[in-house]
Amino acid sequence: MKTVLFLFSLLVFGFNINAQNFKLSGTVTQNQLQLENALVYAKGTSYSTQTDQTGYYELELPSGKYQIVFAFGNTKTIEVNLNESKTLDVDLSKAVESLEEVSVQAVRVDADSPITHSNFSKTEIAKRNLGQDIPILMKFLPSVVSTSDAGNGVGYTSIRVRGSDNSRVNVTINGIPYNDQESQGTFWVNLQDFASSTENIQLQRGVGTSTNGSGAFGASLNILTDKYSKEAYAEYNTSYGSFNTWRNNVKFSTGLLNDHFEVSGRLSKIESDGYVDRATSDLKSYFLQANYIDENTLIKALVFGGTEVTYQSWFGVDRETLETDRTFNPAGQFTDENGNTQFYDNEVDDYAQDHYQLHWNQSFDQNWSSNLSLNYTYGRGFFEQFVEDADLAFHEIGSVEVGNESIETSDLIRRLWLDNDYFVVNANVNYTDDEWDFTSGAFYSYYDGDHFGEVIWSRFAGNSLIRDRYYNGNGTKQEFTTFAKATWRIDDQWQVYGDLQGRFINYETSGLTSDKVNLLVDESYEFFNPKAGLTYRVNTNHQLYFSYGRSHREPRRQDFENGIDTAERLDDFELGWRFQTANSNINTNIYYMKFDDQLVLSGALDDVGNPIRETSGKSYRLGLEVEGQFKLSKQWSLQPNIALSTNKNQDFVAPLNGELINLGDTNISFSPEIVAGNQLSFQPIPEFQINFLSKYVGEQYMGNIDSEASKLDDFFVNDLNLVYRFKNISVFDEIVLTGLINNVFDAEYESNGFFFFFESADENGNPTTVEGAGFYPQAGINVLFGASFRF
Repeated sequence: MKTVLFLFSLLVFGFNINAQNFKLSGTVTQNQLQLENALVYAKGTSYSTQTDQTGYYELELPSGKYQIVFAFGNTKTIEVNLNESKTLDVDLSKAVESLEEVSVQAVRVDADSPITHSNFSKTEIAKRNLGQDIPILMKFLPSVVSTSDAGNGVGYTSIRVRGSDNSRVNVTINGIPYNDQESQGTFWVNLQDFASSTENIQLQRGVGTSTNGSGAFGASLNILTDKYSKEAYAEYNTSYGSFNTWRNNVKFSTGLLNDHFEVSGRLSKIESDGYVDRATSDLKSYFLQANYIDENTLIKALVFGGTEVTYQSWFGVDRETLETDRTFNPAGQFTDENGNTQFYDNEVDDYAQDHYQLHWNQSFDQNWSSNLSLNYTYGRGFFEQFVEDADLAFHEIGSVEVGNESIETSDLIRRLWLDNDYFVVNANVNYTDDEWDFTSGAFYSYYDGDHFGEVIWSRFAGNSLIRDRYYNGNGTKQEFTTFAKATWRIDDQWQVYGDLQGRFINYETSGLTSDKVNLLVDESYEFFNPKAGLTYRVNTNHQLYFSYGRSHREPRRQDFENGIDTAERLDDFELGWRFQTANSNINTNIYYMKFDDQLVLSGALDDVGNPIRETSGKSYRLGLEVEGQFKLSKQWSLQPNIALSTNKNQDFVAPLNGELINLGDTNISFSPEIVAGNQLSFQPIPEFQINFLSKYVGEQYMGNIDSEASKLDDFFVNDLNLVYRFKNISVFDEIVLTGLINNVFDAEYESNGFFFFFESADENGNPTTVEGAGFYPQAGINVLFGASFRF
C-alpha cells in the first residue's frame, strides 16, 4: 500500500507548470517545388496557417506536444515536442504516412478527444518483445491485469481491463474485428509473435468510440500492423530464457520498388516448456504484406496467421496443492491398468488460423479520404483429451460383448473441433479540416462455425471407425453496423464530439452442443449506441473533458447454452483532466459505468476451461484512473499510473444453504479495487537504457457472493529490462541486445483462478453449500535474453 501511495504522490506533485509560446516555421515542398496555400495546423486545436508563395509558414504555439498536419492534396502528420522555437521543413511528395492510419481512423481517437485512452508505440513494444504475448507486454498500462495459464507469458494469456474479462475487450486489427464471433473471446495464442508485426496499439477504456464487432464493455484495443518501409532491410531476432523458451524470427522488406511497391514479411517460431508442468507451447506464425503507394493512394494486401499446439494448463491447483506443488498440472491425468498414475502426452489444443486482408486507403484532396477493407479469416482446430471410463453410448459407440460381459464404458481419446469462416466488408469516409473532423461508415460481417466431436481411439471400439462423430452443431452470425461521428472545434478552447452507431445482429444455431444437448437459437438484436463528449482547453497546459457513451452487447454461444438470451446494456460517464508541458504529461479521469443485465463471471469453468457467466441484474463500476509521464532529467524518466475503483452487483441473489438469499451489494468478480503500475527509466548514454517496471494488483474476489474462499490475494511484481544498441557494426546496420528479468524479487503470486459453489447435504440431510477454488500460479524470477540483427 505504501508503494501505491508513493506512486500516486508522484503523479500529483511531480510536474512543472511553467509554459511559454514558441514559433514553429519552415518550408513545405512537393517534388522540390515550393507549395503555396498548403494548410498547416495543430491537430485538435484551432492553431492553423497557410504557406505563402514561397512555401513558407509560421505557427506560434504554447510549449507542449502537438500533431502538426501538413495538407495539400495529401496530408502528412508529424509529432512535435515544442519546448523551443524550431524549424521544420516538410516534403509532401511521398506523403502517405497519414494514409497508413486511415484503416484504423474510424475506430481510433486523437489526443484531444473526450475519450479515455492510452497509446502503446512500436518503440515501447520493442523494448520487451522477446516472445511473450501482447497481454503480457501491455500489463503495465492503467487498469490492465494480465495473466498466463502456463505462468510465463507464452501460450494461453488473457487481459482484463477495469475488471472486465477478455471476452468483453473489443479487439480490432486494422479496423477488422478479431474477437471470436461466438465466444466473443480473444485468443491471443493464435496471434503468435504478433507484436513483432505491430506498429502501435491504442487502448480505449470504457465504451470508447464506435468500433466494429461486439461492443466494448471494458475497453477496446485497436492494433495497427507494420507500416511500409521506404528502405530495404533484413532482420533476424532471437531470444532464449527460462523454461527453455525460444523465440526466433526473420523479417524483411524490399523497400520501395519503382517508388510505388513494397513487400515485407515475417516468419516466427516460439517454443516453451512453460512454468507449469507440461504447459508446453509450439507456436509457428507468418506475416506477409504487399503495398502499392502513390501520392493519394495506399493499397495494402496482408496475409497472416499460424498454428499453435499448447498442452492444456487451465485446470489450476487448489489451495493445498498451491502450498506443496505450485507447478502441478492435472491435465491428461489417468490411471493405467497397473494402478499407476500417468499423464496423456497429447492433451493439447491444436489450432490454425489464417487471415486475409485487403485495404484501399484513398486521399481525394486536402480534406477528404476513404478506406475500403475486405477480410476473410479461416480457423480450424481441436482440443484433444484422454477420458477414462467414458460412456460408450454417449460417444455413439455401441456396447461391446467380451465373453459373457457387456462393456458399456471404455478409456478413449476424443477431439472437440471448431471449423469456421469469417467474412468482413468495411468502408468509411473521412472529412478533415482545421475545424471539423467527420467520419462515417458501414460494416458487414458473416460468420459460419461448425462444432463437432470425434473419437480417434477407444480401448473398446465395437464397430465404430476412427473419427466417427458423436455430435454435430453449427452457428452462424450476421452483423451490420453503420455509424457517423464528428468532432467540431468551435474555437481555441471548445471542442464537441458526437457519435451515433446502429448495430444489427442475427445469431442462429442448430445441432448439438458438446454435452449432446439440442441448441436451437434464432435471435436478432437491434442496438442504438449514442456517444457524445465535450473538451475544454483551460489554457496551454490544462484540458478538461466529459463524455457519455452507451453500448449494448449480445449474449455469446455459451450464454445461450446456459439459458441466457438477454442483451447487456452499459451507460458510461467519463470526466477527465489532462495536463501537459514539455517535460510532463498527466491524464486523470473519473468514470461511472452503469450496467443493466451485466453478464459477470461466476468464477466457475465449463468442461473445457471456458469461464461461465451469470446475469447480475443491476451493477456499476466507479473509479479513478491517473497516468503520467515525467522527464526528470536528460537521463531519468518516470511513467506511473494508478486505478482506484469500487465495483458492485446491486441486490445480488444467490442459492445458499437450500434457499435463495438476497446478499445486497456484493463485489463483482475479478475486479480489484487497486491496480497500479510504474516504469522508471534510466538512459546514461544514448545507446543504453535500463527500465524498472512495477505492477501492483489488489485483492479480488473470484465469485460474486463475497466468499472468503474465493479471494485472490494481492500481488506486487517487478521486472528489470535492459536494452543496448550498437550502430553500424561490420555488415549490420544495427545490433540490439535485450535482457528481461521478470519478477526480479521472486514473488510467489497467482494472477487468476476460479471459484465454484453448489448445494449439497450434510450428514444429517440438511442443505449446505459446498465451495471450492483453484488458482493459476505465475512464475517466480525468470529471464529472457534476446539479440536483434538488422542488415
